[in-house]
Amino acid sequence: MKQPKPNFYNLAWRWHFYAGLFVAPFMVMLALTGTLYLFKPQLDPLMYASLMNVPAGHHTVSADDLAKRVKEAYPQGQIKQYLPPVNAERSAQFVVINAGHEHNVFIDPYHGDILGEQDAKKNLQALARAIHGELLIGTVGDRLVELAAGWGVVLVVSGVFLWWPRGQYAGVLWPRFSRRGRVLWRDLHAVTGFWGAAFLLVMLLSGMTWTGFWGKQYAEVWNRFPAAMWNDMPKSDVEARSLNSATRQTVPWAMENTPMPMSGDHAEHMAHGAAPAGPAAPTINLQDVQNLAVQRKVEPGYSITLPTTATGVFTIAVFADDPRNDATLHVDQYTGKVLADVRYEQYGAVARATEIGVMLHEGKMFGAFNQIIVLLICLMILLSAVSGVVIWWKRRPDGQFGVPPLRHDLPKWKTGVAIMLVLAVIFPLVGASLIVVWVLDRLLLSRFNRQTESASSSS
Repeated sequence: MKQPKPNFYNLAWRWHFYAGLFVAPFMVMLALTGTLYLFKPQLDPLMYASLMNVPAGHHTVSADDLAKRVKEAYPQGQIKQYLPPVNAERSAQFVVINAGHEHNVFIDPYHGDILGEQDAKKNLQALARAIHGELLIGTVGDRLVELAAGWGVVLVVSGVFLWWPRGQYAGVLWPRFSRRGRVLWRDLHAVTGFWGAAFLLVMLLSGMTWTGFWGKQYAEVWNRFPAAMWNDMPKSDVEARSLNSATRQTVPWAMENTPMPMSGDHAEHMAHGAAPAGPAAPTINLQDVQNLAVQRKVEPGYSITLPTTATGVFTIAVFADDPRNDATLHVDQYTGKVLADVRYEQYGAVARATEIGVMLHEGKMFGAFNQIIVLLICLMILLSAVSGVVIWWKRRPDGQFGVPPLRHDLPKWKTGVAIMLVLAVIFPLVGASLIVVWVLDRLLLSRFNRQTESASSSS
C-alpha cells in the first residue's frame, strides 16, 4: 500500500496565523515610523527651516565662541555634543542638557546668533526613531520589537511555504483582479508576500542587529577588533554604545562594543584602581578638536561628543550614509592626542556587511533610489499586514477565534521541525514564545474552539 505524502499545509497555515496575528500591528507601526524616519533628510529642512537653514557667509565664528554663546543662553546647562555645519548653508548645533531635558540648540555659524531650540527627544524624527526601536517604553519595548521581528521571520518562512507556486501561478505570482471579496484580498496578501519575502527578510534581519538582546549577542560574536588595537591606551569599563540612544545615533554599529579610552595622567591613576575622576576640565579647545576632524578628512555630518569626567575623551564620530566613510576618533582632552582612529577598513567582514545592511535598511546607501525602494517595501508591508487581517476576519466563523484546524493524522515532518528548532535557537525570544504559544494552543485555544464548535452544532 502506497504511503500518503506528508501534507503540512495546514500546520504551516496555523503557525502563519499565530505569527501574523501577533506581528501585524508591529509591522504596521514599523512601516509607518520607518517611512517617517526614511525621509528625515527631506523633512527636517522643511519642518525646521528657520532653525537649520542660514545664508552662506564668508567667515565663521570659532566653535569655542559658539559654545560660549550657548553657555550664556543656558547658564545652568551642560553641553553634551557639538555638530558643526554640514555645509555652508546649514546652522551649527549643540546638544544641551538643561533642567533634566535634552535640547537641540541651533546657532548661526557666521554671526553666533542662537536661532532656536527643539526638544531632542520629542521632535518628529526622534519620536519616530524611538517608537520604531523601543515603543517609547525602554527595554520592554525593545524586547517586544525584537520578538515581533523574530516572529516576522517565522511569518515569512511559513508564508513562502504556503504560497509557493504548485502548478498554479494566478493568485501567487499575480493577483486575480477579476475576483472579488476574500479571494481578491487573499491574492493581494499572497502576491505581496511572495514577491516581498526576500526584501522583508533583509529588513527584519538588518533591523534586529540594533536590538538590545539578540543584537547585542550578535555583536558580541561578530563585531570584533584585534585586541592589540587598544593595547597602547588606558581603557575604561564603558563601551562606545553608551554614546548611542533610542533617539540619537552617534557612533556606528561596528564601534558599539569597543572600549572608551581614557585621557591623560588621570587615566593612569584610574587604571591602577584610584578614586573615581572628577568633572571634565579639558585643556584643548573645541575648535582644536574640530580642526583635527578636518585634518583627518572626516566626512561632514560628524558630531563631537564632549568629555563628562576628568578621564573622559572627546569623540569625533560620523555614522555615514555610505559606511565606507564611517569614522570614530577618540581624542585626549588634555593633550589633543588621537587615542584611536577607527575607519571602515578596520571593520571585520561581518561588521562591514552589517553596516551596509543597516544603511540599506535606512534608505541612505544610494540616496533617493534607496529611499524609493525602502518606501515600496514599507507599502508592501502595510498592504500585506492589512490584507492578512482582512482575510482572517472574513473567514473567521461567527463566535470563534478562527484558528486554522490542526489535523493530528499527519506524519511528522522532520524538515519542518528542524526549521522551527533552528529559528528557535537563532532567535531565543522566539523560541521561548514558541513554547508559550504551544502551551496556550493546547490548553486554551484548542479547547475554546472545540467548545464553540460543539455549541454551534448543538444549536
